[in-house]
Amino acid sequence: MIHQQTPPDREPIVYLVDDDPSVRAAVEDLFASVGLRVLSFASAQQFLNHPVEDAPACLVLDVRMPGQSGMDLHRHALAEGITCPVIFITGHGDIPMAIEAMKNGAIEFLTKPFRDQDLLDAIFQGLERDRTRREAEAVTADLRARWESLTPGEQEVMKLVVQGQMNKQIATQLYLSEITVKVRRGHVMRKMEVSSLAELVRSAERLGL
Repeated sequence: MIHQQTPPDREPIVYLVDDDPSVRAAVEDLFASVGLRVLSFASAQQFLNHPVEDAPACLVLDVRMPGQSGMDLHRHALAEGITCPVIFITGHGDIPMAIEAMKNGAIEFLTKPFRDQDLLDAIFQGLERDRTRREAEAVTADLRARWESLTPGEQEVMKLVVQGQMNKQIATQLYLSEITVKVRRGHVMRKMEVSSLAELVRSAERLGL
């Protein structure tokens, strides 16, 4: 079971899973030289037993390891809801393997020996992608909380407002007075923290309404 813990600083982190201690040491030194925080593991199981931090992250996986392979770990992580970008490194890669990795969402597939800069470029790309994803999810979660703060009647009004209906049309459809619709519409704008119809429409689109 994969648990999560929240560090106070949200410092980005790279998880490295490789059964070769010399590779782990070399990659750790490389990451340290550019100020990257790294946690390394000798097996897939060691990684799975470790709490995954609530911070921008990237996962570097060796493809072939004793026990659970890197490809298996990637599938397991996705099933557990770990969606941080994945970079595969391997000394035994082939084209079908690389294609499968990319289909499963990996952002890079590097064959050993690889250039340090190629790995670093992939890492920084992955961390930026994960940071962007986390920010978008935070915005959506905030919007969802605002939406859920609306009463059922206010939610009905909002859905019709973002469809472009006028107060009079909404009142007719919901069997309400125009005054009631205006009041609920005002509550919607305040609770959703928007100042224009355009903002409200964008919020509704983001929520999938």
